[in-house]
Amino acid sequence: MATTTTATVATPQQPQTTVEPTGGPFIRHSEPGKARIYDLTSQAFGALINQPLTALPGYAKNFRLRFVASGGVNSSTNNVGAQPDAPESCVSLITLWDALGTPIVSGPGYEVLRLIPMFSGGFGLQGSADTHSLPSFSAMTTGTQSTSTGAFTFNTIIPLEFAKGYGVLGMADGDVLPKLQIQLAGSASVYTTAPGPTVPVLEVRLNSDYYWLPQGQDIAPPGLGTTRQWFLQQGNPQPAASTTATVTIPRQGGWLDTLIFICRDANNVRQDAWPSIFRFNLDGIGEISTNIDEIYDDMAIAFGVGLASPFPARPTGVIALSRKTSLGQQVLGLLDTYEVALSTSPGTSMSIEGAPWGSGGTGPYTINALLGQVIPSGTLIQGLQDFN
Repeated sequence: MATTTTATVATPQQPQTTVEPTGGPFIRHSEPGKARIYDLTSQAFGALINQPLTALPGYAKNFRLRFVASGGVNSSTNNVGAQPDAPESCVSLITLWDALGTPIVSGPGYEVLRLIPMFSGGFGLQGSADTHSLPSFSAMTTGTQSTSTGAFTFNTIIPLEFAKGYGVLGMADGDVLPKLQIQLAGSASVYTTAPGPTVPVLEVRLNSDYYWLPQGQDIAPPGLGTTRQWFLQQGNPQPAASTTATVTIPRQGGWLDTLIFICRDANNVRQDAWPSIFRFNLDGIGEISTNIDEIYDDMAIAFGVGLASPFPARPTGVIALSRKTSLGQQVLGLLDTYEVALSTSPGTSMSIEGAPWGSGGTGPYTINALLGQVIPSGTLIQGLQDFN
């Protein structure tokens, strides 16, 4: 007579102890994760990086980038120097599209990789939001010595999440993923004099912080499909030094939470040529009319830039205004109710008035606007969330 046996295991399966009881918000049921996406070495200045992204088991909060210049060889006759926007100027254009091909972020390296992390509230608070203050930052080696090889290292971020759980991108479907394209700049955009005889090559690394898909829960992030988008707009006209002119910013749409203005001269160098009385008009109404030093003080209070050491200095030629201060005078990162976000439409007019504009560098000046605008998938959710 045949007999049968039952298979056994040597060690019983352990219960999953991290599963939360049913109910409550998305963030209660999701675990924070970090994942590597790609690491490309030996990239030449001027190269195009169009590497496909890889799927992650969840929703991306941000994309973390690392740029390393190494391998340069310098002779004592070359006085290696850095351009004003270096090292972020190693990227001439970076563009992020969502899975449907909608642009989320598009702009030059300095604006996207330095200013957005500093002023968006999506990466650190106060001085820690400056990528040059991080332990990972290594300033460019310059001078005439053989050790002045033009090497540098900086880590940065493209923030997607603008309030807790809002603005994330789905990454679980490998057939429908966001797309990130990086156009590296030529070495002349980074060095006033490049190392010679050998110019460094670049390493470009991409990682992501993300929310894991909740286990055993049919739940999605709040406002899924809502994004905060960043684009660089050029104001018109270009004011000359010490003249009276009103610069109009191109039309917008959506809810603005961050307004960053950059003043550059005819040589594309950032200059503090702001008018001594700064006037910001919204739909023809003087929203702001005050002394420029008060604007600088407000930036120190809200963002922690321009305070005494060890806080980072305010970037030359840059003014930032925040509407992410619903809960206090400081930008509190992801903690905001969006009660004071600025509602705009394609018909909204914005302008900066100078009477007169300042001076410095070589005029005329170009006023660029880097605007963080939330495009909700439905109604913008405002107020404190109910996490019960």
